[in-house]
Amino acid sequence: MTTDYEQARHNMIEQQIRTWEVLDPQVLELLAQVRREDFVPPAHRALSFVDMEIPLVGSVEEAMVSGRCMLAPRVEARMVQDADPRPFEKVLEVGAGSGYVAALLAHRAQRVITLEIDPDLVEMARDNLQRAGLSNVEVRQADGSRGLPGDGPFDVIMLSGSVAEVPQVLLDQLAEGGRLVAIVGEEPMMRATVITRRREAGFSTAQRWDTVAPRLRHFAAPPRFRF
Repeated sequence: MTTDYEQARHNMIEQQIRTWEVLDPQVLELLAQVRREDFVPPAHRALSFVDMEIPLVGSVEEAMVSGRCMLAPRVEARMVQDADPRPFEKVLEVGAGSGYVAALLAHRAQRVITLEIDPDLVEMARDNLQRAGLSNVEVRQADGSRGLPGDGPFDVIMLSGSVAEVPQVLLDQLAEGGRLVAIVGEEPMMRATVITRRREAGFSTAQRWDTVAPRLRHFAAPPRFRF
C-alpha cells in the first residue's frame, strides 16, 4: 500500500497544526512546502504526519529516554511560530535531530547553525539538509548547552527539546531583541517559554502553552536563570 503524502500533509496541517493555534500563514505555507517525510528514517516514514514523537535511532522506548527523536509536528510548528525568524536574522538551534526544524528555520532566516551532540544524528541531519538543497544551514557536532559564544550574538535561539532550566550562557548569546524559545520544566507539565532580550530591562519572559517533550542532553543542571 502506498502512502498519499500530500493528503497526509494536508490533514496534518488542518487537523493538528491549525487546531493548536498555529495560524501564521507563512508557517502554514512552510509546512506545506517542506517535505517532512524526507527527514524521517525510512523505517518510520509512514508515521511522518502522525501526532507523536518519531524515533530517529533505536526503538521508540530508547528514543524517548535518549531524546533522539523528532518532536510532534504541532510542537515543532508552534515553536517556529513563536520564534518568528525573519529573512535578515541569524538562528542557533540546539538539537538538530534529523534536520527538519533546521530546514523550517532556514526557509525563514538568513543563516541557521544547528548543534547536535550525537554523531549519528549529525550525519543524518547533514545528509537530509543537503538533499533538501539548503545552503544557508550548517550542522555542527557540539554540546548545545554551551551554545556558540564565538558565533553570536543570535537573533533566535531555539531549543528543540525540553530543558530543566535555561542556561544563562545561552541568554548571553542573544542579540538585542533576540528571542530564545524553549520547553522548560519537568513532567508531567512543561511550559513553552519565549525569552526576549530587551535593551534596558534585561529579559522579558512569556510562557505561552503547555506540553511535554523529551529532554535535551546536558540540560538538567541546577537553576542558572529563574523566571
